[in-house]
Amino acid sequence: MIKKLLLVTTLISSTFLFACGQEHQEDQKWLALFQEAGKNTVVLNNDQDIIPLKNLDKRTIASIDLGFSHSIEFDSLLNKYAHVTHFNGNIYLANHQFNSLIDDLKYYNTIILCASDVSVFNDEVMSFISEMERKKQVIVALFGDGKSLTKLTDVNAPIIWSAKHTNEGSNFTAQLIFGGVATEAKLAATYNDKFTKGMGSNIEKVRFTYTVPEDVGINASDLKGIDAVAEEAIREKATPGLVVFVAKNGKVIFNKAYGYHTYDKSSPERIDDIFDLASVTKVSATTMEVMRLYEQKKLSLDTTISTYLAKTRGTNKENIKVKEVMLHQAGFIPYIPFYNTIKPEDFSRDSTDDYNVKVADSFYMKKSYFYDVMWKQMLESPLKSRGQYVYSDLSMYFMKEIVETLTQIPLANYVKSNFYDPLGMYTTGFNPRYRFEKSRLIPTEDDRVFRKTLLWGYVHDQGAAMIGGVSGHAGLFSNASDLAILYQMLLNKGTYGGDRYFKASTVDLFTAKQSDVSRRGLGFDRYDEKSSYGYPSKYASPETYGHTGYTGTCVWVDPKSDLVYVFLSNRVNPEVSNKLSDLNIRPRIQDIIYQAIEKSKK
Repeated sequence: MIKKLLLVTTLISSTFLFACGQEHQEDQKWLALFQEAGKNTVVLNNDQDIIPLKNLDKRTIASIDLGFSHSIEFDSLLNKYAHVTHFNGNIYLANHQFNSLIDDLKYYNTIILCASDVSVFNDEVMSFISEMERKKQVIVALFGDGKSLTKLTDVNAPIIWSAKHTNEGSNFTAQLIFGGVATEAKLAATYNDKFTKGMGSNIEKVRFTYTVPEDVGINASDLKGIDAVAEEAIREKATPGLVVFVAKNGKVIFNKAYGYHTYDKSSPERIDDIFDLASVTKVSATTMEVMRLYEQKKLSLDTTISTYLAKTRGTNKENIKVKEVMLHQAGFIPYIPFYNTIKPEDFSRDSTDDYNVKVADSFYMKKSYFYDVMWKQMLESPLKSRGQYVYSDLSMYFMKEIVETLTQIPLANYVKSNFYDPLGMYTTGFNPRYRFEKSRLIPTEDDRVFRKTLLWGYVHDQGAAMIGGVSGHAGLFSNASDLAILYQMLLNKGTYGGDRYFKASTVDLFTAKQSDVSRRGLGFDRYDEKSSYGYPSKYASPETYGHTGYTGTCVWVDPKSDLVYVFLSNRVNPEVSNKLSDLNIRPRIQDIIYQAIEKSKK
């Protein structure tokens, strides 16, 4: 019996090792083909530096497939950088309906055409391209035989030609359009007077590369432990589903979804699902605006908040400095359970002029409630621990009021136009129910006490909900890859996509340890050397900064390892549970990432 058990165990272990080894070999093979495609992908007609695409916030992008067999791979990669709408050009081509296509493209200002067959460039198609060039920004992605270039002599728009008519060639070209990869490739032959040997523009990498762990020297097998921890979290009902994202050296090496939206298993988790970030809002929205205003010298960290907020004058808050608020050392109480004091006359089940602050489906607060009740409660709240570290949601309620007073722009609008849209973070923002289908959104708690409904696309935090879903401490939603872009920008010392968002000195100031009594930076949470388990991980460096969220989220940046780690879950569904923390799910996954990095150095 023992021998039989040993044999079974050996077989299982051998199968696991074989599977892991096979994945590593497949990744190595893919990477070799991807890199080979890069050596054979040339950018032409790029004198105006259109490639890589910039100003994503001003672009509406459509891709048109003109008979390219790897268009699914191509469009999938395009949509990792921006929202790109796909059109099947073959239908228009077959029915000679390019005039209809022109009308269908009226809302788009950037057109990406992909093709691989020279015969597709007939007079009708060339006339279409010519008209699009006059009206819009056009990019032609051409695959296969270089002789096809001779059909594009009259095209002045950028042309990306890949000799590799493969999935890897498609992948590389799509990333190249957005600067996810770099190239110095040149034409190896002359095709006509316009396209001659040696031509080709150098393109720099300015955004995430989507690749495999082997591209940064990590064996994919060494990340398999993430699967086991994720499956444990779901099995133990710490969360019904989760998404893990890892980027190293500016390259996305792991992005995987596990489980389902809810425990009924009706909707499988997807990597582009949109989550309630909870307190990750504090650093991903409010702190971003504080950093910008500080850099513009419109906000001083050493100035009292009463300088900016007149209503704090004459209260116990008037002499508190902005820096104290950002460090959670202002003496604020941790939170106020605002919803406990709601009276029947404070809300309505129908929307009216007086009740227009939407909290959830069929739940509207009185429009004056925040300033009449909530703001008054905060101003009158006691200061119990000034100078000590006491984590408080009130800090970012106050900072939201300060930044909106300075800019005269709502927080949600400011961060969207100044950060999320230019960075290409098109899923990131407040109140996602107004922008996305419910199927893209992850439900949180089945709230039986306050809102008496399943919270689906409405912020989980009660206080943020009561002011319309936009607060300084909660309310932000995003998918994992978009959120990671923001933190890669910080890891890059303020730059991403070829644009600068902050000075390096500003990033360093806010993310470094700034307190004598806690681990905190300005707004940011940080590495804790006193943690018994290791916070945020046993192996994180003292340079690590980021934040966690009550709904089961976190984002951590470790400059020493050139690492961005994002974990998103809805551990509060269907009701609040502490199992995610009790099982150390988030730090254990982060541990595995560090161990894989360390092993790659040997």
